[in-house]
Amino acid sequence: MAETITMPKLGFDMQEGTLIRWVRAEGESINRGDVLAEIETDKATVEVESTASGIVRKLLVEQGAIVPISAPIAIVGTKDEKIEIPAPVEAAPPAARGAAATPAPPTAPSTPPAPVAPVVDEAGPSKASPLAKRIAREANVDLGRVQGTGPGGRIVRKDIEAALSQGATKIASAARSPIPSVEIIARSDTAVPLSKLRQAIARRMSESKSTVPHFYISHEYKADSLVDLREQANSVMPADEKLSVNDFVIKAAALCLHEYPNLNSAFQGAHILRRGAINIGVAVAVEGGLLTVVCRDADQKPVRRISAEVRAMAGRARSGKVHPEDIEGSTFTVSNLGMFDVESFSAIISPPEAAILAVGSARQVAVVEKGAVQVGWRMKATIAVDHRVSDGAEAAQFMQALSRYIETPLSLFL
Repeated sequence: MAETITMPKLGFDMQEGTLIRWVRAEGESINRGDVLAEIETDKATVEVESTASGIVRKLLVEQGAIVPISAPIAIVGTKDEKIEIPAPVEAAPPAARGAAATPAPPTAPSTPPAPVAPVVDEAGPSKASPLAKRIAREANVDLGRVQGTGPGGRIVRKDIEAALSQGATKIASAARSPIPSVEIIARSDTAVPLSKLRQAIARRMSESKSTVPHFYISHEYKADSLVDLREQANSVMPADEKLSVNDFVIKAAALCLHEYPNLNSAFQGAHILRRGAINIGVAVAVEGGLLTVVCRDADQKPVRRISAEVRAMAGRARSGKVHPEDIEGSTFTVSNLGMFDVESFSAIISPPEAAILAVGSARQVAVVEKGAVQVGWRMKATIAVDHRVSDGAEAAQFMQALSRYIETPLSLFL
């Protein structure tokens, strides 16, 4: 029986997607799970897999069309069966898409006026009013270059203002001024159009900060054991399977969410929806913005598998070829900037999640142990929480629970 493939919904706020390329043509064979098309969402370019096996009988939209979610895009069936073509989808054609998506080019700026050269008050017998002298002194105006229009050629305020507006003065020589002359180069402003990803980030982060009451809890962790265990593990791991500190943090956060389910939930007005699955979103820096990939059921996976999955998804995200399941369904996010030598920072919650953990770098610092100063590894983290869902005490307890796994990381393998 023929099956209709629809535009998938990737993310709770997705309303439409742009079908940028058909991977299979009409008449070609396709198996369930094979890539049928590539679509562009606000976040990324995503490969859409066929949900049926058979022959691609009909492609219902053109390449480049903007298609609402759940709208039919293709029909897959057997070679000779009769198929029903659904009503035409209300999709914006490529030409319309280009007109809507491409911002109008900025109006060419008129030739900027020549910059006014700074001028310096030179010594001399010039007659000027006290006000004119003060303005000239503050504006570094060379009174010897100003023609006075007051009584007897006296320089008044309007003469100074006219000189400044016309640029009819000169830079004082280095011999007469303690400030060396500098050539000022005029540079024009540049309007940079927002990418779809940057538009999505701007929209969602503005919504989050304006509608979600954030509060923040920070904690510093002893990371000596974590650093040592990671080094030991990586000494026997293949070069392309090395573990990162963040892999341990993802696993630790997932286990702690069992104890504090409010932080793995979503505020839904009259109630709080506690998520059954613990799917950790991992923020990945990509060209032009930030994308979150999702490690599903992270509480049930060993650290090595978490590492392999996140590495593969991050690679697809950076190449612009993520799978739909890579970027949807996160229930709690970890954002780690430690690789950029960031000591600590605060992150913005990604709705509808209730919390996000911001992790800094593990650093060797001077610490006091048993009354003596010595070198130790420390790592700072800050959790941002939706105050409608949880309170400071619960968030602080979560951060303390996290220390059990960070400071005794062998427990992550038991």
